[in-house]
Amino acid sequence: MRQIILDTETTGLDPARGHRIIEIGCVELVNRRLTGKHYHQYLQPDREVEAGAFEVHGISDKFLEDKPRFSDVVNEFMAFIKGAELIIHNAPFDVGFINAELSALGVAPGILPPATLAHPCASQAYGKVIDHCSVVDTLAMARQLHPGQKNNLDALCKRYNIDNSQRDLHGALLDAEILADVYLAMTGGQATLLLDGLQERGRGHVTAPVARQLDATRPRLRVIHVQADELALHVQRLTAIDKESGGNCLWKKDDLNLTN
Repeated sequence: MRQIILDTETTGLDPARGHRIIEIGCVELVNRRLTGKHYHQYLQPDREVEAGAFEVHGISDKFLEDKPRFSDVVNEFMAFIKGAELIIHNAPFDVGFINAELSALGVAPGILPPATLAHPCASQAYGKVIDHCSVVDTLAMARQLHPGQKNNLDALCKRYNIDNSQRDLHGALLDAEILADVYLAMTGGQATLLLDGLQERGRGHVTAPVARQLDATRPRLRVIHVQADELALHVQRLTAIDKESGGNCLWKKDDLNLTN
């Protein structure tokens, strides 16, 4: 299963008022393992960043002057997320902005005439995010797990003992990396071995900090397959146990196939 943890930063809060995406950050999980692959891009929004937004992420108009526009990177971005399950905190916000950017392709002045439908950046070629990916909203998930509590990213980091000390300001790629840790902890993927019965696996209760480590740097576990002579000795041993126990050897029941 391929999942993409995604976050964006924007010029303001409402794409209907012309606000735009200025940063996209994504990290990849495959079978709940960080692969080390990521997508990160700053974008020129062709408008000013609002003062309130700047206080949140610290991305200035001057910094964005020489950055590409969304239309310049849309093919690469959509190829990266295509077919994945998107994990997003407050998904309606980010998905709404991405859909607005996609719908603007082909109609914004200077980008593409509406009639040029064959252009690879035409909005008709991409539709909406949901046409290419499924979406999981970790904010909605957190509200179900922790009703009546704060469930922003900082609060979840504190609850799950995840290090977010580098997060002085919001940043799309850093927030995506932190959200990956939160998601794995919240869905039980980082729970520790239960030796004292005090924890419940699958409910995201962790006692040790979740370390951010790329699994691609670790060697895969070696798989050793059973040999035919070993299997024969195993069956022989089970037959002896079954005889001594009067036919009560659990491993010899009909629903177990010992020849596979």
